[in-house]
Amino acid sequence: MLKNVFWFIIVFTEFYCMAKKIFYSIIALFAILQLFQPDRNISNENFKTELANHYQIPDSVETLLNKACYDCHSNNTDYPWFYNIQPIGWYIQNKIDKGKHKLNFSEFGNLTKKEAVDELDNIKEMIDKNTMPLHSYRWINKDADLTIEQRHVISQWTTDFSKQISNDSTATLNKDSSLQNLPQ
Repeated sequence: MLKNVFWFIIVFTEFYCMAKKIFYSIIALFAILQLFQPDRNISNENFKTELANHYQIPDSVETLLNKACYDCHSNNTDYPWFYNIQPIGWYIQNKIDKGKHKLNFSEFGNLTKKEAVDELDNIKEMIDKNTMPLHSYRWINKDADLTIEQRHVISQWTTDFSKQISNDSTATLNKDSSLQNLPQ
C-alpha cells in the first residue's frame, strides 16, 4: 500500500509540473499574441462616394443602415472594447474585411447603375432572409438586431431605390453630389 501511495505522489508531481509548464506556456503565448494587433478600419475622410453623399437617402433608412450595416460595410468601424484582445480582434477584422469586400457603402457611388441595382437586390435578399446583420454581430451589438418593421423599411427602400436608379439615376443623386452635372 505504501508503495502505491509513493508511486501516486511521483506521478502526481510529474503531472503537476507538466500542467504548470503548459499553463505558463499558454499564458506566455497569449501575452505575445497581444503584440500583433490588426489594422483598424477607421478613416477620417468623408468620401464623396459614400452612399449618403452620393444619393438621396431617407433619414430613417440612413439611421438603420448606420446602426446595422456600416460597421462591417463601410470604411469606418466602431470597434467594441474586446477587439483589442487577440485572437478575437483578428476574427472581427476578418469579418469586417469580408463584409467590405462584398459591399462597401463608402464606395457605393463608384458603382455603375447595374452594379448598384445588383447590390440593392443583394441587400434586399439578405434583409428579407434575416441573414444580415450576422447573428454574431447582433449578439454583441443589440442595436443591430432589427425589428420586422425596420427590416421592411430597408427592404422597401432597396426596391424603390433600385427602380429609381434603373429608371433615372439623376433623380436619386444627392443635391450636393458633384456627379449631378455629369452626362448619364
